[in-house]
Amino acid sequence: MDIEDIRKHCLKKKGVFEELPFGVDTPVYKVMGKMFLLASLSYPISINLKCDPENAIELRERYTSVTPGYHMNKTHWNTILFDGSIPDKEILKWIDESYDLVVKGLKKSDRIKLQDFS
Repeated sequence: MDIEDIRKHCLKKKGVFEELPFGVDTPVYKVMGKMFLLASLSYPISINLKCDPENAIELRERYTSVTPGYHMNKTHWNTILFDGSIPDKEILKWIDESYDLVVKGLKKSDRIKLQDFS
C-alpha cells in the first residue's frame, strides 16, 4: 500500500475533503471540517490517526512502527510509520476507526448533514 491508496480510501468516505494547510507534503483528511488523518509524505512516510486511548496503547505495544501521535495529542492519536511491517488490511481498518471516532464526536447537526453526502 502506498499513500495514494490511502488517499483514495479516505476520499471514498462520506463528507471527506483533502486539505493542505501545512504544505503539499502534509495532506490532511477531514470529515465535516474535523481531521481524522494527517499524512507526512516526507521520508519516512507516515500517517497520524485518531484512536481510542486504550486501543492506542495496545497498538503501540504490538507494533514498533506505531508510536504516540507526532505533534498531536498523544492520548488520542497514533503515528503509523510506513515500513511494511503492518498489513494493509490493518491500516485501512484503523483509518476507518479514526473516521468513525471523528464522526461520532461531531455535533448532531453535522452528523445529520453528513447523511446527505453521496
